[in-house]
Amino acid sequence: MYSLLKNFSRLPLRVIQTLASAIGTLLYISNSSAKRTTELNIKAVYPKLDDHQQQQLIKSSLKSQSMTYAESIKIWGSSPDFALAQIKEVHHPEIFLNALKNPNGTLGVVPHFGTWELMNAWVNQHTNPVIMYKPSKNKDLDRFMLESRQQLNATLVPTDDSGVRALFKHLKQGGFSAILPDHNPKASGGIYSPFFGLNAFSSTLLSKLAAKTQCSVVGLTCIRRPDLSGFDLHFTELSADINSKDLQLSVDTLNKEMERMIDVAPEQYLWAYKRFRKLEGGKNLYK
Repeated sequence: MYSLLKNFSRLPLRVIQTLASAIGTLLYISNSSAKRTTELNIKAVYPKLDDHQQQQLIKSSLKSQSMTYAESIKIWGSSPDFALAQIKEVHHPEIFLNALKNPNGTLGVVPHFGTWELMNAWVNQHTNPVIMYKPSKNKDLDRFMLESRQQLNATLVPTDDSGVRALFKHLKQGGFSAILPDHNPKASGGIYSPFFGLNAFSSTLLSKLAAKTQCSVVGLTCIRRPDLSGFDLHFTELSADINSKDLQLSVDTLNKEMERMIDVAPEQYLWAYKRFRKLEGGKNLYK
């Protein structure tokens, strides 16, 4: 599989995107599990859209999600210079660069949105991040990803208590890290908080780190241009309430801010992820 990934990454980006878009269309017309989950999510979080609008968003989302995965393989198999060349415009870089001046460190809020792997090369020009990393169950894929990330200035730490301690220490030294906080956390690592109108079990890690360190917290997204001519980086100034010692307020604010970031291009969010498996009252959107 390793050689297959390597060879696939050598294809031109536009060819990869075209193939991935076609796969997304197949996922839509074949009533795949990805389509069923995407449909459940979009109907739940965008109930004001009519059926035609929802179906258009579902189809666009499946194409985009397929492209995100395929683009990630391309990025992992290419040099940082290739990744930088795909970034056509950086919106409000001053938000990020000013945040890095905070002696208490900086945390980047990175939802599963757009082509998030692409932003690493740009960010690594300005800082040496510590990133929490969960090894893939597929050893070939894991090796492929690691080889890519080791080209950068990032230090990878495990997604366990030792990793959290390393991240905390790095922030206290004025360092930078990025966290993808829109996942389903373990029982000990979350509280219920509204996310797109659903009271979902939500991660508390970023909120706890922000409260303890009083670091800067900024939004980072990398959005694919509609004409596939490249990608734009967006840095978003987020509410100071994320740094609140009131954990509920912090997580509620974080979720609301991620909604604001995602609504810029909702078709590029990872709607095939079962984000709402654990809702308040023991409910599961998918059962």
